[in-house]
Amino acid sequence: MLLPRSFFLRPSVVQIARDLLGKHIVTRINGVITSGMICETEAYAGVTDRASHAFGGRRSARTEVMYARGGTAYVYLCYGIHSLFNIVTNDQHIPHAVLIRGIIPAEGNETMLERAGKVKITKDFGIGPGKVAKILGIHYSHSGLDLTSTNENAQAAIWVEDRSISVNPADIIAGPRIGVNYAGEDAALPYRFMI
Repeated sequence: MLLPRSFFLRPSVVQIARDLLGKHIVTRINGVITSGMICETEAYAGVTDRASHAFGGRRSARTEVMYARGGTAYVYLCYGIHSLFNIVTNDQHIPHAVLIRGIIPAEGNETMLERAGKVKITKDFGIGPGKVAKILGIHYSHSGLDLTSTNENAQAAIWVEDRSISVNPADIIAGPRIGVNYAGEDAALPYRFMI
């Protein structure tokens, strides 16, 4: 079942980051379907979060999409190399986002292996936000896509499905986000979730 926009419009980006665990990201790039179950996320709480690209109300050509309504893709280029896939949450003009840090491959494994230049799926194959985008075929040019539609006629589409996989709360680990030491006290917030 396609996750409805209402799932992403809820006010707590931290709760959404936790609730995305067990959901599936599906991509259709040039007609090829790939998917993976989300197993690691990080929440970014907008203008009040020093780790967020929108901290203090910052706006740029890159981050403007963070101010879109929940259920929109925010994909940016990191270090000029890796596309990183985020899901915008909350109402329009509130720049919350969830970074997808890890997936467990589900469909299109051959295509994902080819994209990664690998011959075998290993335990850490879909772990790391750069790997997630690469194996799913997500590129920073996909920033702004509506994630609440399968966009049947589009060259590229990304959406999130609820496949009724129950994640035991006892199996969820919460901790600080990775690589945000510049964020001072906010770097220690337990906004990273993984199964």
